[in-house]
Amino acid sequence: MLNAVGEVLAREGFQAIGVGSVAREAGVDKVLIYRYFGGLPGLLRAWGASGRFWPRVADLLAHEGADFMQRPLAERWARFFEHFIDELRRRPLTLAVLAAEVEQRNELTAILETEREEWGAEAARLLGGATFESLPHLRGITLLLVAGVQYLALRARRIRWFGGVDIQSEAGWDELKASIRALAARLLPADRP
Repeated sequence: MLNAVGEVLAREGFQAIGVGSVAREAGVDKVLIYRYFGGLPGLLRAWGASGRFWPRVADLLAHEGADFMQRPLAERWARFFEHFIDELRRRPLTLAVLAAEVEQRNELTAILETEREEWGAEAARLLGGATFESLPHLRGITLLLVAGVQYLALRARRIRWFGGVDIQSEAGWDELKASIRALAARLLPADRP
């Protein structure tokens, strides 16, 4: 059922999604959605938390190994963004939903916004912790990069070039990742684990 949510949202947008359309897509009776999720808002919350819509922080860092938190902050920050870029680009449904969300603000878009806000708080704790408090500009820079990655990933769905970078190619995204790595090396203290 959760996969059907993304398919319907991508195809119909937030204003047209309903329990009936998700049930048809999933091939189930809509009574099951009410029974297990209490309705569309509950189903959307479950979809948002499942990692199908937005990559969970733990999933982004799953293949980094247990020593990830012992690495310098600049390395953790850069690696996090590299994984975020890769995961977001792998999710065409997420990009379609993000595009629709900009145009259609309602209770359902707010549910997914809440999911991303919780994700951001978890990412900040993991990546920066007390450092985010001691370097107040780091939070703003991180937010700008998250927003920039989303924008470029959305734009790449239809437009190839942005600022001379081919955002539909691996080489273009590798260039952007290298820029983030260089920024991290200059921005973040090397001695902070």
